Amino acid sequence: TTGAVTANRPTARLLRKSRAFAFKKTYLRFLCCGRIIKAVQKYDRFKEDTCMTNVEKVNQFLDEAKTFYFLTTDGDKPKGRPFGFHLLDGGKLYFGCGTFKNVFSQLTMNPKVEVLAVRGGEFMRYDGTAKIVKDDALLEKVRAALPQVMGLYEKNGWEMGMFYLENGHAEIRGMLDLKEEFDV
Repeated sequence: TTGAVTANRPTARLLRKSRAFAFKKTYLRFLCCGRIIKAVQKYDRFKEDTCMTNVEKVNQFLDEAKTFYFLTTDGDKPKGRPFGFHLLDGGKLYFGCGTFKNVFSQLTMNPKVEVLAVRGGEFMRYDGTAKIVKDDALLEKVRAALPQVMGLYEKNGWEMGMFYLENGHAEIRGMLDLKEEFDV
């Protein structure tokens, strides 16, 4: 739905800079003396925070970051690697990787993990305890989302290990400040 706000030029300029007025799939216009000044950026990026659950906030941040880093430990050494796949389903944010990979055995040995994502001048830390799930219906959704990857897995006889984070906690930070912190 398109909304309209009556504003003078300085106010309109201030509002255009405000992320609070960027809504998902909504075009916000400012009217001055009955004419449209300018359509604000077309964000698919933000919804009103009051409408989003915490897990949706994490999912959105990961969507916008595109690549994020999944952190585990290998014995007493930290290990990190880039990830790109995540799937929000039924209120849980799932991740997946091959069960033959080191990362999967590492999170099995020590399920306390962290996800680190960077978006513009902000970064998010999302930590929790990895809970491995075996769910054929969930794997079908992954097949639909990543047909080429899953085809490669099937061709080679590999298994996709799916997991989500229990008792999660997220922080969204700027370089010098904490912007938001919440449990997931």
